[in-house]
Amino acid sequence: MSNALSIAATTLTLRSLLGEVASADYSTLPPDVRPMNQIDITTLPPDQARPDNSRNRVNLFLYHTEYDAGWRNTDLPRRGRPGEALPPVLPLNLHYLVTVYAENDNELIGQVLLGTAMQVLHDHPVLSRSEIETALAQAELDEQVERVRVTALPFKVEELSGIWSGFQSEYRLSAGYKVGVLLIEGRRSARAPLPVLRRGGEDRGPAVVPGPAPSLTRVAEFFDASLPAPPAAAKPAAELGDTVVLTGVHFDGADMVARLTHDRTGTVQTRPLLSERDDQTVRFTLPSAGDLGVPRDWPAGFYAVELVVTRPDAPPWTTNRLTFALAPRVSALAPGAQGVGAQPFGLVLTCTPQLLADQRVSVLVRDRELVPDPGGIVTPGDPNLPSTVQVTIDGLEPGGHVVRLRIDGIDSLPVDLTAAPPAFDPALTLTITP
Repeated sequence: MSNALSIAATTLTLRSLLGEVASADYSTLPPDVRPMNQIDITTLPPDQARPDNSRNRVNLFLYHTEYDAGWRNTDLPRRGRPGEALPPVLPLNLHYLVTVYAENDNELIGQVLLGTAMQVLHDHPVLSRSEIETALAQAELDEQVERVRVTALPFKVEELSGIWSGFQSEYRLSAGYKVGVLLIEGRRSARAPLPVLRRGGEDRGPAVVPGPAPSLTRVAEFFDASLPAPPAAAKPAAELGDTVVLTGVHFDGADMVARLTHDRTGTVQTRPLLSERDDQTVRFTLPSAGDLGVPRDWPAGFYAVELVVTRPDAPPWTTNRLTFALAPRVSALAPGAQGVGAQPFGLVLTCTPQLLADQRVSVLVRDRELVPDPGGIVTPGDPNLPSTVQVTIDGLEPGGHVVRLRIDGIDSLPVDLTAAPPAFDPALTLTITP
């Protein structure tokens, strides 16, 4: 496996091979095509590679690197064992430009030099391990499993023009090559788990349960469990004390409970399913805000719900997850009415469940969103008491203004759904009198 020095090792190996251009015998050539002066092999940018007119030069320039699609995200053979997670290698292909500069700008000499350079690279389609090791042994490129190959690039005139335009240099006779693949090993360590000695606590392997497994499709509705019948209007979010209806498939023949996970805190709660169920519908009831500890243990927010399934002779498993919103409930406004001339004044909302310290809290007064006053959010230490939120009211016109509490993007429900038709709850309306 090679390391980060492999790019430099490749360039040094190619430069060493091109040294044959400088050592070749040109003595039998006619005078007008015979190099008379020294031939340099360089690795300079094209805008700096042109020598003075008395010298010859073959310049090798790395102008582009690219990922090799065939090796990307591929494990190396014989490097890892089954079950081990190896970090992927960095597979690179290198693009080079070979350019010649002839003494006295003699293009015939330049063609002789370029032809010789192309012949050298043609005769070395694969860089040998000894050539790479001699160039830069510290790169360990000679030890990688894949051989480093040299392939000529068939440039079109337009491509060459674009390349030289990018160099902002005058075009010279050139040839392009792709060299690769370089498999550079990352520095991240592999994960090597211990051998498996037992298949589970009882060494029994996977449990196979005949028949289709239960699956959830949607959270169908929420309604107040204290009502004799669900209202005609659907609630957009659940509240403490509501019954939650889930729909799905294959709910019969299995013992199940609902497991709920709060999105922000990760707190997990379980609720038993109601006896009223069928193959495609199950129900459970959220605890009431008056139950001990509920205002603290059931914060408003988004909950993921899943069913935990138990069957005889099989370990418990869970269904897929669905998400629903648990909305805060505003139980009181203080004051409920105020004169228009008394503004600005403080409006205090009493709400359940209790507010968490890191939740985003705001108050909506009709279409205006207000942030709480500094120190305006108070959550008592008693887990059974509600929280309070205070905002400053100013600039409201006389009339009724519906008030909502927004917690992490979830609004309290100010609508009385039992009315026909549904109407805003007067207890959640701030009245500004003339």
